Amino acid sequence: MANGERTVFIGLDGVPYGLIERLSDDGTMPNFRRLREDGVFRKMESSIPEISSVSWSSIITGKNPGEHGIFGFTDMIPGSYTLSFPNFNNLRAKPFWHENQGRHVIVNVPSTYPAKELNGFLVSGFVSLDLEKAVYPESYVPKLKEMDYRIDVDAAKGHKSKQLLLDELSKVHGIRMRAVRHLWKEVEWDTFMVVFTGTDRIGHFLWDAWEDPGHELHGGFRNYFKEIDDAIGEITGWMRPEDNLVMCSDHGMELAEVNVNVNRVLRDSGFLKLDDQPKGGTHPNQSMQVKKPLSYSNMLEGTKAFALDPGRIYINMEGKYPRGAVRPEERERVLSGLESLFSNLKVNGKKVIRRTFRREDIYNGPHTGRAPDLILLADKGFNLKASLMDIEKEPGMHPVLTGKHSQDDAFLFVKGSHNRNIINDKPKVVDIRDILDRLQGA
Repeated sequence: MANGERTVFIGLDGVPYGLIERLSDDGTMPNFRRLREDGVFRKMESSIPEISSVSWSSIITGKNPGEHGIFGFTDMIPGSYTLSFPNFNNLRAKPFWHENQGRHVIVNVPSTYPAKELNGFLVSGFVSLDLEKAVYPESYVPKLKEMDYRIDVDAAKGHKSKQLLLDELSKVHGIRMRAVRHLWKEVEWDTFMVVFTGTDRIGHFLWDAWEDPGHELHGGFRNYFKEIDDAIGEITGWMRPEDNLVMCSDHGMELAEVNVNVNRVLRDSGFLKLDDQPKGGTHPNQSMQVKKPLSYSNMLEGTKAFALDPGRIYINMEGKYPRGAVRPEERERVLSGLESLFSNLKVNGKKVIRRTFRREDIYNGPHTGRAPDLILLADKGFNLKASLMDIEKEPGMHPVLTGKHSQDDAFLFVKGSHNRNIINDKPKVVDIRDILDRLQGA
């Protein structure tokens, strides 16, 4: 490593720049406020789409989805309409800990399951199905079990009671920090990375509480971020003076006022033709308690386009899908029609889509051909969905989930010997890998 310097990397999943700026300014997060005085703090653009699996894959590899091959939490098995759930084995670019010199401790980074061999230690983050397959080396599994280590909160509790969720968030955070303390002391490292994902969960379930100071759980929301700030203070308090610090989120968060099902829009506009409701199944992370269709096999002949969450539209091309209905020479016309449809879409008199992106305009690399043909970026307040099982639901607010991802207001913070010239004014998630490499002398 350069000059023996080490790097500490703290991730706060789903925390927008505006939130952490305000909480550090108003005294809720004094440790981060102190850090800001001697570092560089920037608003950052997330991935497109602004999904954790896509964004964290870009953060750790420095590659765009066309290069690393992760386009969402779900994908299609090639040549079929069957859904798959990509994991770490599907990542087609190397994370920094597989290329940079030194020893690495990696804790709770989303989409790193199953754990793979590295020079150091790794425990995977969301979505991890089995702790024993989420840890490398496996010899650490008994110690983590002794701590009652938890990958994630039981999100089902949030559907029963928001207070139960707050209690669960605090409990899991405490366990995570217990593991962090142990690993910091017991494992030699040059890079120590930990991601706190509870910050995303509280945003999804309690964003309305944050925006409303009179909400009965507004104080609970703030208290959780005090716990996060305490963790930041504890970790940075262990650091040597010459150590570098990188902090970031993978995307922002904002109020979800109206859910809009993209597949319903496609169906009602004639692009998508469906038979009966698809056969359903359970998301591989059972704690999520979310029903997902395992197949889009109920699509009828003549379907020209379909969508996967959150706003990924695929053209049903001949030769690519079993009942492909669009010939190569027709793709441009269909794509233009989709752009027009969604650019002009309104719900309750408000514009739903802020921007549309063609894959060839935002992705490059060997896997771009597997990318969605069109990606939608929702306007403020609109939450895009694509479940075929909920296609008959009218646009409206979710009864429990009040926060949605935002793309243009993640945050990035760097403190270290190079921090004044290592970060530009408008960083993107793909820039972080280069920052890490430069800090580590790679």
